[in-house]
Amino acid sequence: MDESVFKLYLIRHGDTAWSEAHRHTGLTDLPLDRHGEHQARRLGKRLEGLSFTRIFTSPLRRARATCELAGFAVAAKTDPDLVEWNYGDYEGLTTVEIRRRRSEWDLFRDGVPNGESPRDVAARADRFIAKALRRPGDVVVFSSAHIIRMIAARWLSLPPDAARLFLSSTASVSILGYEHSRAEAVIRLWNDVGEIH
Repeated sequence: MDESVFKLYLIRHGDTAWSEAHRHTGLTDLPLDRHGEHQARRLGKRLEGLSFTRIFTSPLRRARATCELAGFAVAAKTDPDLVEWNYGDYEGLTTVEIRRRRSEWDLFRDGVPNGESPRDVAARADRFIAKALRRPGDVVVFSSAHIIRMIAARWLSLPPDAARLFLSSTASVSILGYEHSRAEAVIRLWNDVGEIH
């Protein structure tokens, strides 16, 4: 296999009521809102003509609906490692609200009380990457912002706190890959909300 051509597409779900309000939406299983549904259909047009050997989605409704409306549900496999971060006591809160309690708080460094630590989420990202690489061919993932950010950090062999560097907007497309071999992991495209070139 020519490893330089492998691509891992990371698709963030469309808008929900909480994503627009910047609330931490971990395991709360919210649906897409009307705009999110529109974004998901638009993703289908953007991804049209691309071929994937495997399609994965988070078990959460917002990711599964994005996958379905984009036209990939028939071949999609649900993977629990792609579920969003368990925000524990901070579920539903904004970063501003959390920092009123803990002014120096950083999700990617500190994790959350009664939820997941950065190491927990990094372990899930590592497991998923290993699955994605088991067979040749491009892979597409439909999931949520913070697990996508962690997958990017771990793809590049960075520590979990480096995931803070990778912004992931709703309905964005990001592509991970290699330059020459698996020893040279790269980001091919990041957080693109326009057309794929």
